[in-house]
Amino acid sequence: MSIAIYTHPDCLEHDPGPGHPENAGRLRAILAALHSASYVSRLNFVTPPPGRDEQILLAHSPEHLAHIKASAPASGRVALDGDTLLSGGSLTAARYGAGAACQGLDDVLAGRFSKAFCATRPPGHHATRNQAMGFCLFNNIGIAALHAQQQHRLQRVAIVDFDVHHGNGSQDILRGREGILYISTHQSPLYPGTGTSAENIPGNIANFPLPAGTGGELYREIFLSAILPQLHAFKPDMILISAGFDAHRLDPLAGLALDTADYLWLGEQLGACAEQYCQGHLLAVLEGGYNLQVLGDCVAAFLEGLL
Repeated sequence: MSIAIYTHPDCLEHDPGPGHPENAGRLRAILAALHSASYVSRLNFVTPPPGRDEQILLAHSPEHLAHIKASAPASGRVALDGDTLLSGGSLTAARYGAGAACQGLDDVLAGRFSKAFCATRPPGHHATRNQAMGFCLFNNIGIAALHAQQQHRLQRVAIVDFDVHHGNGSQDILRGREGILYISTHQSPLYPGTGTSAENIPGNIANFPLPAGTGGELYREIFLSAILPQLHAFKPDMILISAGFDAHRLDPLAGLALDTADYLWLGEQLGACAEQYCQGHLLAVLEGGYNLQVLGDCVAAFLEGLL
């Protein structure tokens, strides 16, 4: 088994400014950890194409895409909100995130690779159909899910989002979509304030809000008792992962208490589920994770679990 790593140097060119937690150091730390991993010979590093307008428009309104294009500066920075900024390289970087998600899905379903991980930035799961927010411009996991349905005619697409923040954008885009199951574990209360169990829709939206301080033991118990049974009942044709690593106990932006070993375990559980139901077909895209000392190790552990 091998994993394809989709990444592009232009993803380093998105620059929200000095001191911003979502900076190019994140991607550098991840790539350094993967290149030094004991299993690096089982990784295939792939350069993706940029996402096309028609792919981005699977998940976003024409108005949203036009707004991002019109707002992107030639130089300097433009703030879309207090957290989400565009630099000269941001639009191109975001396009590669969308393109990586679609190409990775195509390649896995074509049998070129068994699994794929998109090491791209900016992240995506807060971007709604009509709005960029929370560091996110285009919703890569939403684009991939709808690409799987429309281009590959998959009947059952499952998304598991283990970022510490609720993927409000993914929920907004995928809510009410037949054949899509969106599962999110996240700290609550926390930004963006969504993701309560009252928002759940059987067979479509499954939120698991967790109190600050939740550690690996309780997290694993919830995953085994509540999340895996939903995946088993759904029997997905493809598993997509919004892979955020900011639930780690050392992350500066939140207060859950997972450890690196928990991401290894998550990889094992999700990889086994993919093997059981969808010939191992799994695509993960990078979301959050802001402690540069542990981020690379967390990603490497997760991929080791998948392997």
